[in-house]
Amino acid sequence: MMPKGSEELTDQRKLEIISACEKLYQTKGFKEITIKDISIETTFSRPSIYNYFETKEEIFLALLEKEYEEWTKDLLKLAALKKPVSRDAFCRQIAKSLSRRTVLLKISAMNLYEIEENSRPVLLAEFKRAFRSSVDAFTRCLEKYLPDCGKAKYDEIRYAFFPFMYGIYPYTHPTEKQCEAMKQADLCYEIWSVEKLVYHFLKQLLK
Repeated sequence: MMPKGSEELTDQRKLEIISACEKLYQTKGFKEITIKDISIETTFSRPSIYNYFETKEEIFLALLEKEYEEWTKDLLKLAALKKPVSRDAFCRQIAKSLSRRTVLLKISAMNLYEIEENSRPVLLAEFKRAFRSSVDAFTRCLEKYLPDCGKAKYDEIRYAFFPFMYGIYPYTHPTEKQCEAMKQADLCYEIWSVEKLVYHFLKQLLK
């Protein structure tokens, strides 16, 4: 078993690598980012990064796992409120929580399949556990704010909401090229924020 101090150091180094990847992802596309780019943003050489991650995709998977962990914290806080808010306020709280998780939405919409395909099974399983924690926390929120619906309804809501999440980023962050193409096609298109789009979807879903 690895000594506790060694585990903490490993976690710190992984976090530095993940944070560097997140920083690059703000200005560069997934395909543009390389292990070399990430190493430049850290205190590690490129070969050193391979001690923690075998592929670029594994770094992105770890970043996505961190994003789900942060979202789970927000959901659990909402579920733990002593005085439940109204259904409308509940929709707004969920929408606000996702508006803070732009990286989660971007990776899920743009690169998730490729990332999962090029990550080791043990790391993919770790990510799926983080994802399940978010699903469970979301369910706890439903159980608190819609107490009379029952399991079948909760399942129905989840199976609509989580796939919907994968399409949020493209609708809320179209590129200039896409906007110009829609203009030329005379396609009426209003750009909504993540918070507004999620709020209106949940309001319809929970009617």
